[in-house]
Amino acid sequence: MKETDYQTAEELGLLPEEFDRIKEILGRTPNFTELSIYSVMWSEHASYKNSIKWLKTLPKKGKHVLAEAGAENAGLVDVGNGYACAFKIESHNHPCAVEPYQGAATGVGGINRDVFTMGARPVAQLNSLRFGSLKSERTKWLLKGVVKGIGDYGNAFGVPVVGGEVFFDDCYSMNPLVNAMSVGLVRMENTISAVAKGAGNPVYIVGSSTGKDGIHGSTFASADITEDSANDIPSIQVGDPFMEKLLLEATLELNKTDAVIGMQDMGAAGIICSTSEMSEKGGCGMKIYLDKVPLRQKNIEAWEILLSESQERMLVVVEKGKEKTVEDIFEKWDLACAVIGEVIDEDRLLFHYHGKLVADIPASTLVLGGGAPVYDREYKEPQYYREYKKFDINNVTQPENLKEVAMSLAANPNIASKRWVYEQYDTMVGTKNMSTNKPSDAAIVNIKKTDTALVLTTDCNSRYVKADPETGTMIAVAEAARNIVCSGGDPCAITNCLNFGNPYNPESYWQFVGAIKGMSRACEYFGTPVTGGNVSFYNQSNIDGKIESVNPTPVIGMLGLLKTKNNQMTLAFNEAGDAIFILGKQVEDIASSEYLYSYHKITASPAPYFNIEEEYGLHQILQQLITDKLIDSAHDISDGGLFVTLLESAMPHNLGFNIATDEKMRKDAFLFGEAQGRVVVSVGKKNIDAFVDFMKGQSLPCVQIGNVTESEILIDRESFGKTADIKKIYDTAIEKIMEK
Repeated sequence: MKETDYQTAEELGLLPEEFDRIKEILGRTPNFTELSIYSVMWSEHASYKNSIKWLKTLPKKGKHVLAEAGAENAGLVDVGNGYACAFKIESHNHPCAVEPYQGAATGVGGINRDVFTMGARPVAQLNSLRFGSLKSERTKWLLKGVVKGIGDYGNAFGVPVVGGEVFFDDCYSMNPLVNAMSVGLVRMENTISAVAKGAGNPVYIVGSSTGKDGIHGSTFASADITEDSANDIPSIQVGDPFMEKLLLEATLELNKTDAVIGMQDMGAAGIICSTSEMSEKGGCGMKIYLDKVPLRQKNIEAWEILLSESQERMLVVVEKGKEKTVEDIFEKWDLACAVIGEVIDEDRLLFHYHGKLVADIPASTLVLGGGAPVYDREYKEPQYYREYKKFDINNVTQPENLKEVAMSLAANPNIASKRWVYEQYDTMVGTKNMSTNKPSDAAIVNIKKTDTALVLTTDCNSRYVKADPETGTMIAVAEAARNIVCSGGDPCAITNCLNFGNPYNPESYWQFVGAIKGMSRACEYFGTPVTGGNVSFYNQSNIDGKIESVNPTPVIGMLGLLKTKNNQMTLAFNEAGDAIFILGKQVEDIASSEYLYSYHKITASPAPYFNIEEEYGLHQILQQLITDKLIDSAHDISDGGLFVTLLESAMPHNLGFNIATDEKMRKDAFLFGEAQGRVVVSVGKKNIDAFVDFMKGQSLPCVQIGNVTESEILIDRESFGKTADIKKIYDTAIEKIMEK
């Protein structure tokens, strides 16, 4: 064995022991094409080799689940009336760090293809975005590019963005997080599987032609972002939303025929990923002729064709004898459609190029759950964890001017309106968005011709997760469920996007393990199994000359079901005079709050108060209150605390509120603390007696703190101004920064 063989493997991102394993599998030294294949398929991005051990511990079974995590391109959940919902969230972090527009656009395109390859029409998109401080010109450039990329692609493709979150913190300065979620609907009898079977059945590539864009994109996604990462721009794919729209319509029309055996998106790792995963799932192999792949440029080599991540392409296995049906449909939609091979009855992928066999590999050895390596990485508790727990609220001086604090939070980019972002998205295309005129804690998407609707949200407070990965991730799941319940829905299932640092760093890996443990416990408690998602490691930023991991950010994308549209609940106060109550335990706690972080500049504190049993009990009672029509609004207390919750409930109709704080608590904790398991509800005069009677029979703490007013905000009789004036600050905070 020549040393250069190991050197080449290392340059492609393979470990020496992995190279030895490849030789053992093949019984010989791999050629460069074969080595390239293993390098992308055994990358973390494709194989989850450093995370799969822990991912397998997540709860995956549930009464609504039709396709368990990893079984298909996306999760599949029964939402009643003969419909299934396909949904998934994925990251495109590293591409966005070096080319934000195309990185975000192709992230949206890729996640939509994961949904419609299952036969589902995408009906909604959400996203979860993280950037550095908006004081940085680089952050502004990244934000502008990412938002424009998401907007341009999604708007042209014709799927509304119905929800999401945007968060700013210095830890994301070099490495933004761009997580895109797509949600689709399909009749249960029309679902398509990503499988290949039936020896002799033709294999088609359909959609766009293949170029050199995106080659080794999986490898790029499985490496640290550095100052030299801009040199990797050739690894970024280029998207075409109009082509994707045609591909969507063509594949859904194709699905109405009986010609399709299986279909898969060509996302990460391109042709090699689709051919290997579909073959392994069907217990077969394929014979592929790479010179038959439609190309859009010359001088492209066999390994480049195999690894290209050119967008808007699908691999389709068709029943032999039904080729004309397929070809007529793609000709109608003016899309390329070419037979590039056939299914064979053995575990081998045979790739030919101009009459020469360029690669011969067992399909099963490439994929997650097959022969891809699985590692058990070291992890250890970081020193900061115990330091954070030493935080004492008594060491924090309470400000004299709480009105000043309130105004600073209203203008804080993490709290303020994300209008500058969402106004660049089409939120109404498709006419299914039910949240536009009736704002709620989660997005509500109509399932037409039924009495039901989807309830959707993405949630994660990464500061909580850094402070305590297990508790912080439980809070992320709980908040997602709370948002769905506050909107009138029942939580059903989740998808996740797990954004962490380098898995070879024991402290980063400790965060990952803690997050998985917390997610498992919370999902089991709330009955929301994990249907799939994405792991993104190697997220880091250069902060003051020191390389540090981003905050651990396990984003939860949750699907709920509004079983009757009559139960849709809004966060908006209804009219002056309505009573305002807090449901849930009041705790004197400012730990990890935006108030503590941004006003006091204290970054070291534990996660806020959280009790999963109390949280679950709150949800059950809230659902009953909504069903019995005893409340007019419900809004959870989260980022920014009670004051921000009340402000957000007052703003839709320019109403105000008059409240009294709890004399037994610090005023700053009462107004700005982020203790979990609490919801603000408003109750109309006609329902007060029934509401109070109902709550007397419950063990959940419930206290009236005041009433809705015509327009003014009063706290302990002190005027904080009129809602309309504060709303101007809240609405324009981000755009003022972006326009500087």
